[in-house]
Amino acid sequence: MGQMANDKLTILHTNDIHSHFEMMSANAAVISRERNGAGESAALVLDIGDHMDRAAAETEGTMGHANVDVINLTGYDAITIGNNEGLTVPSDALAAAYAGLQCPVVCCNIYESAGGQPPKWMKKHILVEKNGIKIGITGATAAFSSFYRLLGWEAENPETSIARQVSLLRDHVDVIIVMSHLGLNADKALAEHVSGIDVILGGHTHHVLEEPLMINGTAVCGAGKFGNYVGKVVFEREKPGERFIFKYGCCIPVTQAEMDPDVERAILIHRRQAEEQLRENVAVTDRKLQVDYEKESPFANLLAQAVRNFTNTEMAIVNSGQLLGPLPAGEISTGMLHALCPSPINPCVVNLKGSDIVQALEESLLPEFFGMEIRGYGFRGKVLGGLALDGIEVTYDQHGPAGHKIKRASIRGVPIDKDREYRVGTLDMFTFNVGYGSLAKGRDTVYMLPELLRDLLRAELSRPGALQESFFTRWLS
Repeated sequence: MGQMANDKLTILHTNDIHSHFEMMSANAAVISRERNGAGESAALVLDIGDHMDRAAAETEGTMGHANVDVINLTGYDAITIGNNEGLTVPSDALAAAYAGLQCPVVCCNIYESAGGQPPKWMKKHILVEKNGIKIGITGATAAFSSFYRLLGWEAENPETSIARQVSLLRDHVDVIIVMSHLGLNADKALAEHVSGIDVILGGHTHHVLEEPLMINGTAVCGAGKFGNYVGKVVFEREKPGERFIFKYGCCIPVTQAEMDPDVERAILIHRRQAEEQLRENVAVTDRKLQVDYEKESPFANLLAQAVRNFTNTEMAIVNSGQLLGPLPAGEISTGMLHALCPSPINPCVVNLKGSDIVQALEESLLPEFFGMEIRGYGFRGKVLGGLALDGIEVTYDQHGPAGHKIKRASIRGVPIDKDREYRVGTLDMFTFNVGYGSLAKGRDTVYMLPELLRDLLRAELSRPGALQESFFTRWLS
């Protein structure tokens, strides 16, 4: 006798698509094909977060509505949030986008600071029934607690939160699924420490698990990034009433050979709307501002000025690699600033010792630093780039030995005291020990959200005299 339709569950999952709209139509086509292939058996479609990324014009110009439209048309049953949704899209804009979502957002470790409850659009868990199969789904996202607090949310320890939901669900369902935007190491630890989870669908660290890892009877999965794969997991049981057993899992490669015409059409409409939205003029400039990743340049200086003025500090240190090209003369639009500075990176203030500042300045003169390729941490450029400064003047000898090229570094004519602490405006990326490591040694870090660097550039472009100042030399050789 053949297996009954209600004795097989197929789970299709995506993660970390990061607004790669060019892959979304193909993803929808693969999901549709796989769902049809499952026939009468139950099929679930889930996304594990970071579907939105404001580096894409479609997301920036519609503030996530384009992503929500694609999620609806693809037919997802539930999604969770990643750090890109939670930390880079203002909470009111995210709520507005999710108001049009036709499936639940499931995440159990985020609460509003006022009231201690999840946002109205978020559920700690859901119960889904497919062909008589009872499925419990919960989710969690990486707990960047200090950042979330600035946005009015609290991020609880994910493992504690998930364990609580699993204990609530286990006796009432046939299968428990955890949507985990936590990263592979956290997923492995979760499988080891929390019993009763049938499958962990992972994301955040962009890992591809061609076959799920089996840890303590839990299948741990991950489907890469950017829509290059659709993950597939199949559970079966011999007969009703018995426990579902993991049968197999894989990652299905996605190519742009397939497409879904409805998704394709929706993306085109949203792209046009986004382009219209991003046409807004924010400034008119009378000169071109070049950017250079190896030496000082006016556009990078403008960014340093923008950070210093926004953070109200005595000096600012930024990396030129945040800027993807020169700022042209003429009319400057929001879309142009977005294209030139797409990273969802925020300014911050740190107290840094003079010795750590000087070390970073020395490293900035070395090709292994300014030419370093960086990935992750919100960075959307290609190379780190040299340091651009405001409030600091440096005299250096390019031909001096590495680590000893700087002759003098001063603030308003006073040499930097290596033992003194200075209040520095800089970028949150550096506090994660990325690129210029000594900049991560600061104390009393104050992160400033939700403003992104392009918001600061927009404000600086409207400040009288800002363009002229950007041509003032900071690095003297």
